[in-house]
Amino acid sequence: MSTPNPRVAKLADQIREVVAGTLERRVKAPRLGFVTITEVRLTGDSREATIFYTAMGDAQQVAGTAAALESAKGMLRSTVGKRLGLRYAPSLEFVPDATPETAKNIEDLLARAAASDAEVAKLAEGKAPAGEADPYRKHEEE
Repeated sequence: MSTPNPRVAKLADQIREVVAGTLERRVKAPRLGFVTITEVRLTGDSREATIFYTAMGDAQQVAGTAAALESAKGMLRSTVGKRLGLRYAPSLEFVPDATPETAKNIEDLLARAAASDAEVAKLAEGKAPAGEADPYRKHEEE
């Protein structure tokens, strides 16, 4: 992946701030739960913005947050355009961020690996290796 254009990266960061602030102050949807905007990715021409978010709660609350974000999309797009002075406000797409689930999955795998290592270490206690202690062949100098 190439380094993004600095102007596009700055615009993406500004969009993240505007969307997060607008969600906090202006969107009063009862379905909107505790949501955090984690990242915004813009296309090279700045016409489309993919907004990654995390939402807290059970599956029903997360689904309600997704629906509230979808219904507020038009208002958020016009707010982004006005606040940033853009001639063409990018279209917005909200995508749930998979980072927390991925991190939890990795932590679970590491915990299982540590438990497995501890079990192997327990089984190996007091045991000696089969054969010689150093099983590798050594080339003797002549």
